[in-house]
Amino acid sequence: MLRHIIQNYKTLPAPVRASGWFFVCAFIQKGISFITTPIFTRLLSTAEYGEYSVFQSWMGMITIFVSLNLNCGVYTRGMVQFEERRDEFSSSMQGLCLTSVLAWLGIYLLFRGAWNRVFSLTTVQMLTMFLLIWTSSSFGFWSVEQRVKLRYRRLVAVTIFVSLLQPAVGIALVSRARDKATARILGLALVNTAVYSGLFVSQMRRGKRFFIGEFWKHALRFNFPLLPHYLSQSVLSGADRIMIERIAGADKAGIYNLACSVSTIMAMFHTALMQTIEPWLYRKIKEGNTDALSDVAYPAFGAVAGVNLLLIALAPEIITLFAPAEYREAIWIIPPVAMSVYFTFAYTFFAVFEFYFEKTQYIAAATAAGAVLNVVLNLLCIRRFGYGAAGYTTLLCYMLYAVFHYYFMRKLCRTRLEGRRVYSTRILLGITACFMLSGFAVMFTYPNFVLRYALLISGAGVLAAGRKKLQIYLKSLLRPPEA
Repeated sequence: MLRHIIQNYKTLPAPVRASGWFFVCAFIQKGISFITTPIFTRLLSTAEYGEYSVFQSWMGMITIFVSLNLNCGVYTRGMVQFEERRDEFSSSMQGLCLTSVLAWLGIYLLFRGAWNRVFSLTTVQMLTMFLLIWTSSSFGFWSVEQRVKLRYRRLVAVTIFVSLLQPAVGIALVSRARDKATARILGLALVNTAVYSGLFVSQMRRGKRFFIGEFWKHALRFNFPLLPHYLSQSVLSGADRIMIERIAGADKAGIYNLACSVSTIMAMFHTALMQTIEPWLYRKIKEGNTDALSDVAYPAFGAVAGVNLLLIALAPEIITLFAPAEYREAIWIIPPVAMSVYFTFAYTFFAVFEFYFEKTQYIAAATAAGAVLNVVLNLLCIRRFGYGAAGYTTLLCYMLYAVFHYYFMRKLCRTRLEGRRVYSTRILLGITACFMLSGFAVMFTYPNFVLRYALLISGAGVLAAGRKKLQIYLKSLLRPPEA
């Protein structure tokens, strides 16, 4: 059997093998971080864990300005657009990113006292943040290059090595330090610098060009209009922790962050899935074969909904496993956060059209609207209903976020694709409604262990008994939507 599997694997086309390994790579990277969460929740108090989560939230936002997110969409697109000059393009993007990091570092050092008060972080933490931003961006450039060139062996090797080394160094430092939150941050920075700086040197050696005006101008022109979008995404994913820390305390931010961290096991599933699917989506749009998109979208939506529903159902056991009793309240935050993960996955299928046709104003408008609403609702609801309300405000904002991008996608289809209907609104709403209703129904059974597991077993039995009907239903979903 093993020989047969290996033979079948060898007959797969290189892009298919690479996509599979990229999926495994992303899953390993998030999975190891997820598995080590119980260790850090026991080494750090809820307040220390909250301080670390607030640092991560601030870093997510500051990264947008410091690195300009150059290793994201503009770099992936440039690797295809400038295919004949990939090495030069890569080295010049590394050069532009490093220049931006150093410029912002200079601005910070000139007014570090004021910046420290704004972010409630120490100078050591801020300097470490700049180092993490640069090294993470360097890895981002290199990893995209490996994906484009289908060099999965190198990417998998580096990912596994770093994913194992980061928690090992972090545990060693945290267990011996008095300032445990800073020790956790320093552990990440030490590993990133030791490994990722070498990737920066590798790309610079091959490209041999720190500055190429044509590429710098192209990247800045493309990415500057997207900065509000990237910042708004970061606000949507991280502002709630900062606001909880300021309003309710660092310990509550730590409990909330645990719920978000537990949900990352499903977020990493959809992230890994999208890293495999997204290049294919671009190719299909370029080829004009948008009818094929729904064949992948509907099963993908169903799969992501299913795994997030499983997380919601097992939330009490997962929290018990992953943290001491003082984190118990996190179980009630997992359902809305898990549902938010579903909508972050859904939006990608719509926003890819905006990225492809370079309608950055649409992207920025949709994301900014969601972020502003999130901040306003958090200010109103956290004080009135408690820190758990942040989960529901985030869910509402991500729902609106997906709706905005769906509207703009439909608009582009009318103007650029002769009015094609890529997805069926009825089918998308059906999958989403079933997921959310099931999720909230399961949540209300948390106090009753017997009832919850009776529902789980019943659901599994229904799926097993109706698997043939389910297959027929799934095939019907795969038919292209009517015009």
